[in-house]
Formats: sequence, C-alpha cells, structure tokens
Amino acid sequence: MSARYAWMPALALIAAAFTAGCGSNSLSPQPTVTVTVPASPGGGSGSGGGLGSSTPAQSSGGEPGIVGVTTAGALVQIDPSTGSITKTLVPNQVAGDEVSVSPDGSTVYFTEEAGCHDEVESVSSSGGNLTAIAPGQLPAISPDGTKLAFTSEPVMNDACVPDSSQPGVAAEFKLIIRTLNGGAEQSLGLSAQVQHGGLLPPISHLSWSADGTKLAVSTAAVADNEGWGVNLVDPSTAQYYADSSTGVTAVPVTGSPDAQRSYIREGVYLPDGNLFISRACCGGVPIHNTSRLMWEVSPAGGLVHQVAIGFPDLDHVSLSADSSGHWLLYLADHDLYVSQDGNRPSKLTTGLIAAAWG
Repeated sequence: MSARYAWMPALALIAAAFTAGCGSNSLSPQPTVTVTVPASPGGGSGSGGGLGSSTPAQSSGGEPGIVGVTTAGALVQIDPSTGSITKTLVPNQVAGDEVSVSPDGSTVYFTEEAGCHDEVESVSSSGGNLTAIAPGQLPAISPDGTKLAFTSEPVMNDACVPDSSQPGVAAEFKLIIRTLNGGAEQSLGLSAQVQHGGLLPPISHLSWSADGTKLAVSTAAVADNEGWGVNLVDPSTAQYYADSSTGVTAVPVTGSPDAQRSYIREGVYLPDGNLFISRACCGGVPIHNTSRLMWEVSPAGGLVHQVAIGFPDLDHVSLSADSSGHWLLYLADHDLYVSQDGNRPSKLTTGLIAAAWG
C-alpha cells in the first residue's frame, strides 16, 4: 500500500475505537491517592482516588445543571443531585461525545447523526424545534456565546469509512469556527506535509479557553496509540489544528507512569487556564492500557492536582468543567462521574455517551 493511502487501515481502527465498548464497569476501584485542594465554598480538602461508587453523588447544592446524550441517542437534561432525567430535548439520533450549552443556558448545541453526513444543530433548553447550523460534529460554544467551534471531517464508524479512491479526502479534516451572528467561518485544516504523510489525526473533542482566545483540540489515534493528544490552538495566528507550527502548541505528557509511552486521551480548559485531562498509559500492540489518570495539568503538562485514578480498561471521555471551575464531570465508559473542587468523584448515573455542564 502506498504511503498516500497508508492511513486507511488506521481509519478502521479509529472507527472501532469510537464504536466499540471498552469493557464492563465491574472492576474494583484503583488505590486511593490523597491530595489537597484549595478551600472554597462547599469544598475543602479531600481525596482523589479510584472510581467505583455505585451510588449517586451527594449534592451540597449550587451545582449547575447537566445535559447528556443517552446510549439510545436522546439529548436529555439531568438532575445534578439525583442523576435522573428531567427532560428529553431530542428523542433520538444525537451523537457523542460532545454537547455544549450557551453561557446563558438558553441553547444546547449537539450533533445529529444523518447517515455518513452528521449535522451540527441547536435546540432551546426549554425544548422545541431544532435549528440546523452546518454539516459537522462536536460543537463547542465560546464563553461569550458569539462563536461556535466544530469539526468538519469524514464520519468514521463501521458503516462510514472514507473511500481512499476519492481525491481530496485528507482535505476534509477541518476545524471550523463559525460566528453565529452572520455565519462567517474560519477553517483550520492539516498542512500539506501532514496530508501527504498519510496519518491524519481526526478531532475527538473541543474546548474553549475562558477568555475565548484559544481552543484545546483533542485528537484521536491514527495508528495503535499514536496520535492521541491535545493541541492548544490560537485561531488568530494558526493555519492548522494539529501541526507543530505558529499558533499551535502540543500539551506534553509528563509524570508517572511511563510518560514516554503514555498519552492524553482528551483534555478541556479550566477557567484558570489549566487543563483537565484523561491520561492513559501505555501503548503496545494490541493496545493495552494499564492505567487511567484524571489530572489537572498546566498548559506545559505539569501535574497540578490529581482528581482520580480511573479504570484501566474503560475509556474516560466527554470531560467538562463548569464556568466556576468548582465542578468537573466525565464519562467512564457509559457511567457519569462528578467531582466538586477536585474531590474524589462519585458516580451520578449511567447510560450516557456524552455529558456537559449547562
């Protein structure tokens, strides 16, 4: 196979990674690690540690609402205290692992599955008609509510693997930033060098910095565990979303275990400019992870705080931080975990493929 099309087997692996389950959530929690967190209203010191709580998180009140996507593809609102569904906004055909809520809480942005051509849409948080925005996936609304970032790339699942015989497939991998008032769009793709190299990193998650000047762009694997990572992209100067070039800074993997073979599965911005990441170790053929760590890190990758030790054989995705920075959530496989002020997360509910504060 020529280098030009060497990425096609990798696409099959990516599709499998997005669609296959990662095992049952029946493991015992990993050892607890004691950490110290800053004192704050409703918070205090606590422990980050192994997942495994089977009871809903105990609410101290004041947490924001949660929106999620069920395994059946429904967009729903979730009670942050009980984990119960309070309203169904869209009954079916909604994709994971990203949904996004406008800063004022009035609008939810999501991806509607439409065969091999996904569509970014929105719906009022009170329910009602859907609004089509543009072809694409993984919408993330800016902190001021004026711009929507999303991806425009080939849909990759068992039924939708791009045809390598078609010219220009590599050029379809794009990060789009759309101004909602007027519809102007900025497009960031992959450099000619990366396109010709044949290993094309698809975007798996997007997150805005609190000041709206940068995007944390999580990319997925292109071969084995190669390709997972987080790039910090400055749209004012960047031409691409994944190249080591002007306006793009890769978040390095640091710390133990085995930083050389570990990778960042997904990362999102916190309000203070640090990142909340899902860190996995290690590579190998076939892929075999021996640890999952939920960390707060600096943009340079340095450990600031350990939130939890996750399940090695479960995927930890759909990370989200609320605008105050006090509340974190993420999925471990289909289970939703919530953490307040960096304390040990608690399992809130299950049966989800996406979740976000809002």
